[in-house]
Amino acid sequence: MTVSMPSSNPGRHVFGVAALALGVITLVWHDYNGWHQARYTINAAGAAQIIGGAAIQFRRTAKTGALVLSAVYLVFALLCVPRIVAAPQIYNSWGNFFEQFSLLTGAAIVYARLSSAWSRETLNRIGRSLLGICAVSFTLEQAIYLHATAVLVPKWLPPGQMFWAVTTTVFFALAALALLTNRMALLAARLLTMMLVIFGLLVWVPLVLSDPHNHTNWSENAETFAIAGASWILADLLGVSA
Repeated sequence: MTVSMPSSNPGRHVFGVAALALGVITLVWHDYNGWHQARYTINAAGAAQIIGGAAIQFRRTAKTGALVLSAVYLVFALLCVPRIVAAPQIYNSWGNFFEQFSLLTGAAIVYARLSSAWSRETLNRIGRSLLGICAVSFTLEQAIYLHATAVLVPKWLPPGQMFWAVTTTVFFALAALALLTNRMALLAARLLTMMLVIFGLLVWVPLVLSDPHNHTNWSENAETFAIAGASWILADLLGVSA
């Protein structure tokens, strides 16, 4: 049974635009997420994200675009594995893996919704579980690197940088719990999406504007909105059966 894909699907569109932006950034800097791969590999990855990000915008080509992006983000997730094996005690490598895995999850949900192989109940359960696990990783990453997280919070935002670092870490944990236990999962997916969009608007957009020549600012900005898009895709899915 095909899980219905509404004509208006904002999560899919946000995800696609962010993936396209990541592709452009990859081609401009010949680098993805700080990974120094062979130039032809990086160029191919950038082109694939542009093609997939554009194709996923349109109902007729969305399935193909989702498949392309699923393949790209699967490769990126697998590229994190050697660093995890080499230094499993450094959580940043684990965090990078689950960031890419969350993008893979978003693309895979879009593909599955347009496929006849998945029932709505099965896809809901798998989508919640996979993104819930990613939210657990986001929680751990912020908790382990709490000071670095606090530094990113705008200084003008009351009551203070550390307050918001701790608060958003708790919010990630609550989202993970809700998704994994299927308790208020739709609300959790929507709030998680909103929080990630706010991260992009308050943290990364100002950094891009203040230092537009910094590759990290651009890539982190686009990746944040891509993860927000993946969360939004899950919220769109859960909203159908709510």
